[in-house]
Amino acid sequence: MPRPDATLLLEWLHSQEPALVRLLERLVRAESPSTDRRTQAVPFGILARELRRVDFVVRHVPGGEVGDHLYARPRERRRGAPYQLLVGHMDTVWPRGTLQWMPLRLEGDVLYGPGTYDMKGGLVALLFALRALHAFGSSPTVTPVVVVNTDEEIGSTSSERLIALLARGAVRAFVLEGGEGGEGRLKIARKGSGRFVVTVRGRASHAGSSFDHGVSAILELSHLVQQLFALNDPRRGVTVNVGTVDGGLRPNVVAPEATATVDVRVPTRAAARGLDRSIRSLHPVVAGSAVHVEGEIGPPMEPTPRNRRLLSTALRVGRELGLELEDAGLVGGASDANTTSLYTATLDGLGPAGGSDHAPDEHMSIESTVERAALLALLLLEA
Repeated sequence: MPRPDATLLLEWLHSQEPALVRLLERLVRAESPSTDRRTQAVPFGILARELRRVDFVVRHVPGGEVGDHLYARPRERRRGAPYQLLVGHMDTVWPRGTLQWMPLRLEGDVLYGPGTYDMKGGLVALLFALRALHAFGSSPTVTPVVVVNTDEEIGSTSSERLIALLARGAVRAFVLEGGEGGEGRLKIARKGSGRFVVTVRGRASHAGSSFDHGVSAILELSHLVQQLFALNDPRRGVTVNVGTVDGGLRPNVVAPEATATVDVRVPTRAAARGLDRSIRSLHPVVAGSAVHVEGEIGPPMEPTPRNRRLLSTALRVGRELGLELEDAGLVGGASDANTTSLYTATLDGLGPAGGSDHAPDEHMSIESTVERAALLALLLLEA
């Protein structure tokens, strides 16, 4: 199977830039919030048509309460042959109607709009990498298998099982989240994230006539919030944030119940186990109150030796294309790479450079999308 010259491949992809921009704009205009399953059908259809153009078979994987996930593989494949996994997501954090106040706009090399960087730019890089291989008649010896889910922004609760199942048998996994920052740095390490709900139960009483008979859940929660913040250890990369608190009935009632939601981030599985134990062992200070904890911490993506080897391969291939790529180091946010990395060599951040994901000025670079398509195409041809 011929491997295209890196320079010719990049030149061909640059010639496709107008088509790349048109496809990207179509995908961004197909608003697809995670929480509205009806919206996912449009980007699914766009992706499916593009994958069929390069002779892939596309299947729906039921997503339950979220939209269906997309699974695709080459029509012609050798049964039992090794395969590599390409992972992306079509859902965004933005509700329908966001384009009315956050319009899509192209300024020079930069495309602004909801979902451009996170992560429809990465999906377009994936599609054009496959287009390039198809155009050059290059078929990877390791079969590329594509999964694009519809619930990554809400924790991949429906798709995680599918991604884990495929990752277990894959030679490697490439995740098309945006590259880190304006340089588009690659990622082999991400923190694990978790969410806990801490519920305190006290005893209601009249705040005037029987104040001493009550047990204030809010008072107890105030002690627990301080205990939780004390678990922060920035030096080790452990963060604990009490994001919301709620409780009580009304001002003249001693609060019988209060809750706090807690976001945590950890760099290693060992740190996750330790923090989980600490949160579950929270104990009440106010006599008569009780504490209940629910939640869990997802696994971090650790910079394993196999991840480092895959990064080294990407740096070498990048140099063939004239790209000086860098490692992002430990990244605070999680992605589906946290799941794939448990089972196989994983490289994340293969989408374009950009920034301001989840922010009103979300944006990405067109030039870097072309470069990432070329990088991915050559990585897929590695044995």
